[in-house]
Amino acid sequence: MARNTTVKADHNAPPITEILAGFVANHPSRGWSDAVDEQAHRTFANWFGCAIGPSDHETVEAALAAVQELAPSKQASLLGRKEKVDMGSAALLNGISSHTFDFDDTHLKTIIHPAGPVASAALALGEHIGASGRDIIDALVIGVEVFCRVGNAVYPDHYDRGWHITGSTGMLGSAAACARLLKLSVAQTQMALGIAASQPIGLREQFGTMTKPFHPGAAARAGLMAALMAKHGFTASHRALEAPRGLLQVFSDKTDWSEVTDALGERWEIELNTYKPFACGIVIHPSIDGCVQLREEHALLPEQIEKVSIRVHSLVLELTGKKTPQTGLESKFSVYHSCAVGLLFGKAGEHEYTDQTVNLPEVLALRARVEAIVDDTIDEASADVTVQTKDGRTLHVFVEHAIGSLERPLNEVQLKAKFVDQSTPIIGAAQAEQAWLLSRSLARQENLTALLAAATRN
Repeated sequence: MARNTTVKADHNAPPITEILAGFVANHPSRGWSDAVDEQAHRTFANWFGCAIGPSDHETVEAALAAVQELAPSKQASLLGRKEKVDMGSAALLNGISSHTFDFDDTHLKTIIHPAGPVASAALALGEHIGASGRDIIDALVIGVEVFCRVGNAVYPDHYDRGWHITGSTGMLGSAAACARLLKLSVAQTQMALGIAASQPIGLREQFGTMTKPFHPGAAARAGLMAALMAKHGFTASHRALEAPRGLLQVFSDKTDWSEVTDALGERWEIELNTYKPFACGIVIHPSIDGCVQLREEHALLPEQIEKVSIRVHSLVLELTGKKTPQTGLESKFSVYHSCAVGLLFGKAGEHEYTDQTVNLPEVLALRARVEAIVDDTIDEASADVTVQTKDGRTLHVFVEHAIGSLERPLNEVQLKAKFVDQSTPIIGAAQAEQAWLLSRSLARQENLTALLAAATRN
């Protein structure tokens, strides 16, 4: 049977793999502004709390049980737990844990969750090789830069095809971070990125299941392994990213090379990172924000509500249109559940997305009165929320930018409250406070000993 082998490809692409390898290997330590360094610390602290909080969730328990069947050596710590495993498995498990509540950071330009793959790999390797806090922050900034720039180059076409971009490009960020920690040469780093390029992970079909948080964890492990293999001489294509049948051109018909190369080392993608106030898919946040605003402004009680109408971009329902979620993980992708808990409880943290909460009678009753309407004149980062009350009132708010966005970022008090709320049930209030302080001052720590001790359950 004849095949059409014609490929629409750019045969004159710049040497992206080599350019990124040179950047990873040669960019100076702390070679960025104080603002970038501060954002890196916020990114790490937010990730650290997000990894500790779900550490006893059934998702993590199941993954750990599988890892333990391999009888791993005790090289690296699991955040929020007593066990130690090999560093590859620690990268996997901490990455899974950090994304289980869907509460981790978001690079809004691509909907990438940057820290999950990068910080999980860097911390596991860093613990094993005796890295300093400064080493980890440097690796985080560099890894996130590689990760998000590659994502920029293929988004949204790549995402629209059904790839979960956090996993499918995250292995490049974790490989870059680990290559940096291992002080690999430019040539070795080029091989690390090439090896990682053959390990994309993650399909959007898995959203609402345990496999979604597997994606950043698996990307963390894949990148770590790629860097270790490159260190020992394993080879890959020198053009693994940009070649006609390399990763980016296979991933997407949109390959904007300028997104990778322009002002590399001068502007920083981590400055575009954001931190969630709600433990669910980011596209629901404007709708929840609107519901919470109306609840607080009008002292709304659920029995007063006749109907809730949410006008949103079509992407919101594509990603989060589950009308009758059965589990906590499914409910994170339900705009209906999320609006109901926002109105009922005035918040949508990890406690509002449990298996128990999703089946509460009062949640089910209010969820049934939520209507979501597609309106593509509304930006995907916005929502138009209307509540009709039983006494005839029409309450309305338009949310242009949700709390937690770049326009309305979480302040230090809010970010710490989120960290403490997740961590305290696992490690206790005193350790949660210590873990917060150490993560926010990571670059000043000579080693990772105190940080990891604070995150270990007694």
